[in-house]
Amino acid sequence: MTTQLDDLKKYSTIVADTGDIDAIAHWKPQDATTNPSLLLAAAQDPRYRPVVDAALARAGSDPQAVIDQLFVGFGREILNHVAGRVSTEVDARLSFDTDATVAKAEQLIALYGAAGVAPERILIKVASTWEGIRAAERLEKKGIHCNLTLLFSFAQAVACAEAGVTLISPFVGRIYDWHKQARKLDDIPLEDDPGVASVVRIYHYFKKFGYATQVMGASFRKAGQITALAGCDLLTIAPDLLEQLGAAEGGLPRRLSPEDAKRQDLKRIELDEKAFRWMHNADPMAVEKLADGIRRFDADARKLEAFAATLVQAKRAA
Repeated sequence: MTTQLDDLKKYSTIVADTGDIDAIAHWKPQDATTNPSLLLAAAQDPRYRPVVDAALARAGSDPQAVIDQLFVGFGREILNHVAGRVSTEVDARLSFDTDATVAKAEQLIALYGAAGVAPERILIKVASTWEGIRAAERLEKKGIHCNLTLLFSFAQAVACAEAGVTLISPFVGRIYDWHKQARKLDDIPLEDDPGVASVVRIYHYFKKFGYATQVMGASFRKAGQITALAGCDLLTIAPDLLEQLGAAEGGLPRRLSPEDAKRQDLKRIELDEKAFRWMHNADPMAVEKLADGIRRFDADARKLEAFAATLVQAKRAA
């Protein structure tokens, strides 16, 4: 039986949004992406204790070094089950520091290299602030490919494309959540879903004007949001939604295509820093969700730090 997931794979590259190595091995996506919260959940899972122990042995007594080694350790394990790339995230606290973001990305790539992983198999995840985009621009020129995350506004997307980043991750579900709450609704129909519409607009713009930057829809709340974007370059999907799509019968049509994008009546936008900040600021949802996303990722990073500290303490006490 052909499933919706089978059909979806014909149009889009499927990326697993999880740190669960067993789930990745089961679904066999092309790529995978992680973040501090996913990493923390995986590191606390008894199944992956050998990965944690190996990271601790390599890191010594520095909790931050433990975190870096956990990212690399889980990333390397994930790459054993995907043919493509894994995304590894830079600390959210560096979101407004271009130089520090570049330095951290280079450090992570070096650690992966020491673990035998080639740079082309890694995407460095960076928040889509102006400073993060500038860091990604520098990294891309060094051959370090980037996944720009926490992307909510069209201004962020255009700036990323102009910077030549490899990949952007528009957050469909978080855009949907904000508008649902603002409108005091229990749900928003797919044909009116602002998260879906955001990705469609970005995809059309990128393909219309020939940008190399790929679009990866992310942060989905329901399977319909995913199927509405069939044809998007990549789609990063959590295991529960992969399960739903894998159980649903096929017949899924393609929704997005470069040919259709070329027919769109669009005007090209030029963005310097002032224009970017003004355009982004004009979207209250994007302003709020970017700030909230950075705070959330920071909170997750602090939890991961606390976990790493307990590992170090236990090692010293042993």
